[in-house]
Amino acid sequence: MSPDEHDELTAAAIARLANVGRAAVANWRRRYSDFPKPVGGSQHSPTFSRVEVEAWLKKTGKGDQLATAGRTDTGTQRLDDLSAILDGHRHGRIRRVPERMFERSIADLTSGQLLARVMVSLLPRSTAAARPAGTNDAGAPAVLDPACFNATLLMAVADRFGDSVKLAGQEIQESAAAVAALNLRSNALGMPYEIYTGDSLLDNQLDMYLGAAAAVVCEPPFDMPQWPSIELATDPRWEFGIPAPRDSELAWVQHCYAHLRPRGVAVIAVTPRTCVQQSGQHIRAALVRSGALRDVIALPKGMGSVPDIYLWVLQRPYGAPDYQAVRMVDLSSLGDAADVPQEFAAWQRLFDDADSTISQAVPRLELLDGDVNLLPSRYIATDIEASADDFTRVTSRLQALYARVGQGMPRFAAPMSPTRHSYVTLGELERAGVLTIRSREATPRAGDLLVRTLGRPPVIATGTADDDTGVAQVVEIDAARLDAHFLATFLRTDANALPVANTLGALSREDLRRCRVPRLTLAEQRRYGDAFRHLQLLEGVFAALAKASANVIDQTVHGLTTGVLAPDFTVMKNTDDANAADEETRKL
Repeated sequence: MSPDEHDELTAAAIARLANVGRAAVANWRRRYSDFPKPVGGSQHSPTFSRVEVEAWLKKTGKGDQLATAGRTDTGTQRLDDLSAILDGHRHGRIRRVPERMFERSIADLTSGQLLARVMVSLLPRSTAAARPAGTNDAGAPAVLDPACFNATLLMAVADRFGDSVKLAGQEIQESAAAVAALNLRSNALGMPYEIYTGDSLLDNQLDMYLGAAAAVVCEPPFDMPQWPSIELATDPRWEFGIPAPRDSELAWVQHCYAHLRPRGVAVIAVTPRTCVQQSGQHIRAALVRSGALRDVIALPKGMGSVPDIYLWVLQRPYGAPDYQAVRMVDLSSLGDAADVPQEFAAWQRLFDDADSTISQAVPRLELLDGDVNLLPSRYIATDIEASADDFTRVTSRLQALYARVGQGMPRFAAPMSPTRHSYVTLGELERAGVLTIRSREATPRAGDLLVRTLGRPPVIATGTADDDTGVAQVVEIDAARLDAHFLATFLRTDANALPVANTLGALSREDLRRCRVPRLTLAEQRRYGDAFRHLQLLEGVFAALAKASANVIDQTVHGLTTGVLAPDFTVMKNTDDANAADEETRKL
């Protein structure tokens, strides 16, 4: 009987229940003090109460957030099986796929789908203001995407606002426009939508919404070398100035803004270049000066079709412009893109409560002073509480640590006689019951050997969440007959000599079974294992020291540039020692 059928769940079973990876469950246990405590199992494989886990998931919203990914209370669905939809379309109907097929975790979303959720969550609730009963679709507020591709953004709008808005999009590629229409036909379930084909800048099929749309969301094409600036030089959409030929994103920004009604909001993705390019300075200045630009948000890497994405939030004023400060938000340092707010209320909490290292309201006059740089990092500085004395203490500790680590460097003697080993394959050891090679899905125990992906060396499992990173195979070892560290290090050499053809960059189980290790007694294995363990510990210490040293140097440079430190410095007192150390380093 599987753990899912009992009242107690393992961490792996919780991960399956919430549709996340085991590392996410380990992260919840570390980050949230109210996560249910173990009720059984062992230290390395605890079990938890199903009732308590389900209650915690519901209370924290983790269960709702994951279980409802891709669907809403209004019944909207995201298209995942295009072939089924096309099959129904060929027979004159659109088949509704069972809703459970669309239940997806945040981890399952593509970067485009996650970006779409984030962008749509920035739209105010007034985007879908309530309409009197009996009002036809023509009276519904319109939300546009003039570069809709396959309607990912518009489907996110449908997921959030349901049938209280109507959707309209335009796409230059006919094939993508056809997919967008099919996606919305499946997703909207009766919600009014319009998809047009054509070049939005040259042939605006959404011109009936100029000055009338409740909202516009857009991730414009970033691969346009030039936009048709000559043909459209006199177009009234360029309210803030005619963009230079290579500033196509500024043309898209103004195209989106031109469709907004008073108090309408546009959320547009741009690249860093558009925030700083000299040729676009006059347009950025006009956007700031007019009060139209409200927020600039730097997102974590990899959230869009290009490495770095920024969101510009614009609002058309109603009556006199509002010249309140522009919010600069820097989320680029977030380790997980899923931590970016995906609900309007979460954004409001961030705007209200975030400290100055994340969000800063910058007066418009300050933005207009100079080149109108709109990168949030320009205005959001990391808090520096360290003093010159702090830097001195850290540097002294590093010097002491390097001296102590140097004393721990081992010296190995040459063997009394030439060493000649006989070898045994891992396949033979497995047949003898000394070890068992399992798949990456197996839950590792402390002491197991983990064969890793991307050519990384094998490691010994510690029984922590770190064990879930980059595992290709799990090798369970009989510790009474085989030393794990001995196996890991000799396998490290043999595995590197074999070619790897799969996408994981790791040996297959059959290749692993052909790897060889010396045939030694357990006592001899442990002698090698002790030596390998010591070297591995030193390797980790030196890596940590190198990382800490690089961080200290970075912070020292920052201290110099911000005035915390003066440029006067001292070095090793004995110049001969310094030169000798430098020479020895070059030899190594």
